[in-house]
Amino acid sequence: MTKLINPANGKLIGEVAFDSLETVEAKLCTAAAAFQKWRDWKVSERSGKLKGAAQLLRQRRGNLATIAAREMGKPLSAGEVEVSKCAVALEHYAQSAEEMLKQIPLATSGGKGYLRFEPLGVILGIMPWNYPYWQVIRFAAASLAAGNVVVLKHAPMVPGCAAALESVFTDAGFTKGVFQSIRVEDSQAQKLCAHPLVAAVTLTGSDRAGAAVAATAGGAIKKTVMELGGSDPFVVLADADVEFAAASAAEARCVNSGQSCIAAKRFIVDASVLEKFTEAFAAAMKKQKVGDPMDPATLVGPLARKDLLDNLQRQVESSVKAGARVLIGGAPLSIEGFYYPPTILTDVRPGMAVFDEETFGPVAAVVSAKNTAEAIELANQTLYGLGASLWTRDLAGAEKLAGEIDCGSVFINAVVRSDPRMPFGGIKRSGWGRELAEAGLKEFMNVKTVWVNKA
Repeated sequence: MTKLINPANGKLIGEVAFDSLETVEAKLCTAAAAFQKWRDWKVSERSGKLKGAAQLLRQRRGNLATIAAREMGKPLSAGEVEVSKCAVALEHYAQSAEEMLKQIPLATSGGKGYLRFEPLGVILGIMPWNYPYWQVIRFAAASLAAGNVVVLKHAPMVPGCAAALESVFTDAGFTKGVFQSIRVEDSQAQKLCAHPLVAAVTLTGSDRAGAAVAATAGGAIKKTVMELGGSDPFVVLADADVEFAAASAAEARCVNSGQSCIAAKRFIVDASVLEKFTEAFAAAMKKQKVGDPMDPATLVGPLARKDLLDNLQRQVESSVKAGARVLIGGAPLSIEGFYYPPTILTDVRPGMAVFDEETFGPVAAVVSAKNTAEAIELANQTLYGLGASLWTRDLAGAEKLAGEIDCGSVFINAVVRSDPRMPFGGIKRSGWGRELAEAGLKEFMNVKTVWVNKA
């Protein structure tokens, strides 16, 4: 049984029971049976269902955003944007999958060879609460287009979001068992990775959760994709458009109330423009309206849970004791709910919690760099390697520097984001594998070589 707490006021919403072992087993069997039929559908037929699901998402956008606001505190406007993005991803694969999955001829001598792409089976998706729709669709759209079927183990605190997604696919006419949701504890989900009916596993979450799931799946020789944490650097060089960079920095740090793996967290600024940037950054952060997620004007809602609020404050206090300075914010708001204001810490350096750890909330760590070389060195001084953004007027130089930053994506003069047309993923403790684009479509497929001897 899970207690559901409204993060906007800290009050109990209700309780939800976990599925029994018998129910989970039955759902896995249903999924495995559904796969045998779904895999044989033409790609164009599967694409038609994806388009239908996209249409339903748009029709139900307001209701879906309200559920997320109540369960995990996402502001309504952000929730609607998230649902719309999910629809775009489904449509992207509906339009592109058939071309992406065409057989590829192989150069041969005296025979015929080609690659064909075949789905693996039941994909277990272990998903987090922070983007309760997008994180699911980010892997599910490609998996379903490829001919796999999906069993979703969502975060316990967003059962309404999981049920709403399942209803979308059911009402869009997907065959029973092609997309199902199960409710189990995290420890049980880890065990399911080794279940014989599960072909592969994808997890979005913490590096700790990723290590546990990868160990179990690896022991069973199962393919995995791991989308884990991040401590993305936001590097501002001496020749950057400082005002533009500072305004973008506030957006990058406060997206999803700061609860995003690809949110910028470490703001590494050339010393020559540090003061100018910091002043503009503080002004932009102060404009981020904090409030009730049900208020359409709110930009920054509450953190999703009390323990997340407590941990964020621990990181801030620890860093201040080590020498960091609070420029704005720095403490939870004295109101009902789990609210933390946009916060900037300056004089941050390696060894402090806000530099070394992932901060999951609207806390920005500003770090001074003597020059470009030191800025890149500081950017790489992390266990994580998800994304990075680089701000400079020297575009040719920036493209060269992009090759020196250890991460899965570099955005030049733009905020890091995920997009259905671009592969998404990281390196180091940010995980492995890719979602989205053609790379994501083929992660959970058997790339089969076929050779025909014409002799």
